[in-house]
This record gives sequence, structure tokens and C-alpha cells, in this order.
Amino acid sequence: MAKMKALVCRECGKEYPTKAIHVCEMCFGPLEVKYNYEEIKKTISRKKIQDGPQSIWRYADLLPVEGPTFLGPHAGMTPLVRAKNLGAYLGLDELYIKNDTVNHPTLSFKDRVVAVAITRARELGFETIACASTGNLANSVAAHAAAAGMRAYVFIPGDLEAAKVLGNLIYKPNVVEVEGNYDDVNRLCSEIAGEHAWAFVNINIRPYYAEGSKTLAFETVEQLGWRTPDQVVIPMASGSLLTKIWKGLHEMKALGLVDDVRTKINGAQAEGCSPISTAFKAGRDFFKPVKPKTIAKSLAIGNPADGYYALKATAESKGAMDMVSDDEVVEGIKLLAQTEGIFAETAGGVTIGVLQKLVKQGTIKKIDVTVAYITGNGLKTQEAVSDAVGRPHRIQPSLVSFEQTFKIGKHGRGDV
Repeated sequence: MAKMKALVCRECGKEYPTKAIHVCEMCFGPLEVKYNYEEIKKTISRKKIQDGPQSIWRYADLLPVEGPTFLGPHAGMTPLVRAKNLGAYLGLDELYIKNDTVNHPTLSFKDRVVAVAITRARELGFETIACASTGNLANSVAAHAAAAGMRAYVFIPGDLEAAKVLGNLIYKPNVVEVEGNYDDVNRLCSEIAGEHAWAFVNINIRPYYAEGSKTLAFETVEQLGWRTPDQVVIPMASGSLLTKIWKGLHEMKALGLVDDVRTKINGAQAEGCSPISTAFKAGRDFFKPVKPKTIAKSLAIGNPADGYYALKATAESKGAMDMVSDDEVVEGIKLLAQTEGIFAETAGGVTIGVLQKLVKQGTIKKIDVTVAYITGNGLKTQEAVSDAVGRPHRIQPSLVSFEQTFKIGKHGRGDV
């Protein structure tokens, strides 16, 4: 029996075949994959996972692909770093950084979701892959399409960071800059998806694509010695990543891979685009769309598709949400780099900034096993911190100039 039973509407429960569809024709609710957990439970085990490939595909039993050929063979299994220095600074005994700044091939967590999406798109017979993106997704789609020999169209806002634009062009897809923000890009792509037989990973392939985010939960649990953390802090754009980490944790319990789920799910946004966090703090179960204005462009989705479900998951877990200013984003990037040697993009600054707030508020306790998800590499958003890190010390090519600049004494101590 197939491990995928159907696509099911998250609102009314109507089921559909596992094809390239993403919206319920009855109530227009979003669709997600429904699995045959009883069949999966017969074969899955901790040992089988541990004996699998060093990538997301060690969890293939819980991903919406038929196999056995998987594209994106190196995505995932990124380090879970014990952040002793940052933990000491914040007053946390057991803080971890899930470090997707080194994910393969494009240095963000999007390599996970795209590997799943493009594999499923190929299984469904598509030859062209496409996406609407705030940057990282476009990079990953372009790279995976190049490796798979597929045509690619990536649609991005016209004000994207230069490194992310270059990170598309190098793979030679069709890069389309749209005059507008991400929500404008997404609306256009929805129209195009209705007219052309392309696999838009975050539109008609979205039910499969989103499942790739669960692998962050799976890896975290495995790397913690098959236990769930007490607290997680997750950056939010559409809200999908947060909801899928929550889903992934509960799948592991349902399959007997962990004993319980004790995790509180905490969401993080930038103040300039915080519709989900604003709703949560106001005690609402719905959000109001906003026009993004923040340096955290990878999170700049003013009308988040999974906002409602992110609010629901956080409430169910008894977690929290908060937001940080652009200045706090920069400080978060610097703090992570200077304590743990990890250079994160702006979304990482949002995560660290909100983590710091939640600790100060007492929401995250000293003894909590806490995981902060860092989803992209800082080399992609250098503009955000270029004015905040100073300049190199410039000296003459002489020992005297060096020692004078750094006030080096006879004991070799530098005062600068």
C-alpha cells in the first residue's frame, strides 16, 4: 500500500488524489499530504533512519515522494551546535543552534523543501520548475533545476539583495524581477501557474514542498539523542516552517520514535513585517495583512499563507511569538557571529533577537533545552550589517606600525 493516502483539505477534510493541486475545490482551503501511518510504522525505526544516507532522504519514509530516485541528494543533516558561549551570555544551560547556514547546495533551509518538491515534480512528469521567492527559494530552485537538467523560472521582487540575485543568475535559469513586493510576485505566479503546465514549488506543488521542512524537526530529535526539545524558536515568513516542525515532532511520536512531545513552539518576525506575531500578541486567531518594510527580506511576506496555522500550532504548544526591530536584527546577527562563529542572514538575526527577548521575559527558562533555527547564510545579506561591523585596521608594512596600532607591549598583549 502507498505511504501517501491522499491530499486532504486542512479546513473541510475533503480528499484528493496526490497530483499537482493545492487548493480545495469545495471550500478553497489549503491541501496537505495525508499519510498511511499504519503502513509506515511497520518498517520505520531509529536504526533504519540512522543507517540511511547523510541527508534528508534518511527520512524518505515520512516524505511525499515515491522513490527510489531522489533529487537533491545532499540536502540536510546540518549541524546541531551546542551554543555554550551564546547560552552563557543569555543565561541558558542547554542552548542549541540548528545551523542551516551550511545546507547544500545553496546555504539555506530551502534546499530541504526544494529537494522534496523537485523530486515530486519529476515523478509527476513536469519538465519545468518555477517559484515565487523572497530570495533563498529562488537560489535553491535554480541550483536544483541545473543539477536535474530541468528548465527553471524564478520570480523575485525587484529590490532583492545583490548576493541573492547573483545566486540565481549563476545557474542560468530564467530570472524574472517583478516590480513589487513578494505578495505581488506570488499573485502573478498564481496566475501563470493556472495557464502553464509548470511545477511551481510553492503553488501547485506546495503540499509536497512544505513537507520538506519537517526534516528540521526529525534531525533535531535524532541529534538530541531521540528526545524533543523543551523550546524552539523559528523564524516566520509564510508560517509554513513553524507548522511543519510542529507536525514533524508529532509524527515522530505517532510512529514511536520518541516518547512524547514536550516542545513549546515560538515564532519570530521582524517588526516591519509581523502580521502573525502581532495577531498572537493581540490574542487573535487571525492576522491582518501588512505591507512589508524590513531589512529581513527573506521573511517579508505581508499576507502569509500559513499564518492561521502558525498561530494555531503555537497556541496548541503553549508557546509564544514576538518581533524585533531592524536594529535588533543586526544586533542578533552580530551576537551569533561573535559568540558562536556562525554568520547568519537577516532571518537568523530575527531568530536570535526574539530568542533574547523570550529569555528576558522569562518565557524561556534557564534549564529549558532550547533550539534556535538559523535558516540562511549571512553572505547572502551582507548589506544589512556592512555599516555595523567597522573597518579593518590599516597599517604600514612594518613591525613598529603593527605594535603601535595594537599597543603591543613586551608581553605581547594587545590593547585594541
